[in-house]
Amino acid sequence: MFNNARAPSRRSPRTRSSALVAATAVAVLGIAASTPTASAAPPEPFLFSYTFDSHLKLGGGNFTIGGEGHGYLRFSPQNTFWSEGVVAQPHPVTPGGAVYVQTRSAAPCPPGNNGYARAYDVATSRWSPRLPVTICVPIANGPALNPVGE
Repeated sequence: MFNNARAPSRRSPRTRSSALVAATAVAVLGIAASTPTASAAPPEPFLFSYTFDSHLKLGGGNFTIGGEGHGYLRFSPQNTFWSEGVVAQPHPVTPGGAVYVQTRSAAPCPPGNNGYARAYDVATSRWSPRLPVTICVPIANGPALNPVGE
């Protein structure tokens, strides 16, 4: 008669558990390697503002290189003060496609954010977050007005 009982293993419990962990990892990694991975979403476009030559300027990154972007200055979603289209270009410092535009808002102007800047990447249909800004309406040969924030 044959004995179907297994002979006791000479491996210690620690060695058996390490082997089990390794076998599980190989099985999981093998399955993961054969499963198609979803591509990560591109980074969200972003904006920053700065003043140069008495104007509010906008810069931003993570736009589609060579793609069209639109920049906006708005007092509210229904009240756009300025907008302009621009083609995103490679830039040595700004990640992704970079956009730099001069708005028609005077700067600097009295403190107090009365609007926001936002940009849209046409290729990815993605918006940048709202960037609070102070929008000043220039008066010809005179001081800038802040029409909402006074």
